[in-house]
Amino acid sequence: MTRLDNCQLKYVLSGNPLLMLTKYSPLKCRAQSACLAIAFIFSTLAAAQTAPQPTLISYETVAYKTSVAVEPVRSSDSFLPQAPSQHKFLDGKNRLLFSTVAIFSAGDFAVTHMNLANGGRELNPLVRPFAGSTPALAANFAGQTAGVIAISYLLHKTGHHRLERMAPAVNIASSAFAVAYGLSHR
Repeated sequence: MTRLDNCQLKYVLSGNPLLMLTKYSPLKCRAQSACLAIAFIFSTLAAAQTAPQPTLISYETVAYKTSVAVEPVRSSDSFLPQAPSQHKFLDGKNRLLFSTVAIFSAGDFAVTHMNLANGGRELNPLVRPFAGSTPALAANFAGQTAGVIAISYLLHKTGHHRLERMAPAVNIASSAFAVAYGLSHR
């Protein structure tokens, strides 16, 4: 037995190599195990899949006064899975989110109005045109709140329920930041 580079062992019997062993490689072993596991998972998933049984539509003959019509009778079985149940738009979570949007929007209005009255300036370029008048500023913040609710409703109607709840959350975060920044820079 002779020792070669990289911890390889070479068994030699009368000058002819019979067996070459290499050092154990944990990375190579993990990669092989991962490949085997993935192959096993995919093979079991492929074997477990069964084709849906086709539902036959039976036809029923309906006799009318002057003619005979053939109408399909649909089976209760379907190829499509049941759609997930949709929640109502104004469920408890959305009510909480929308009331929180309104509260933070009112707080943002109050802090912005107070800072503008004490000689400050509006940093948001979209709100800056409304900063000269208190009713215009109040209408801007009320419009922002209504806009968030409208966007959320549009996302709800199109089936984007996660985004529906994310829109008010983003507005709450931005209003909370604006309130905190306005209070810290009085």
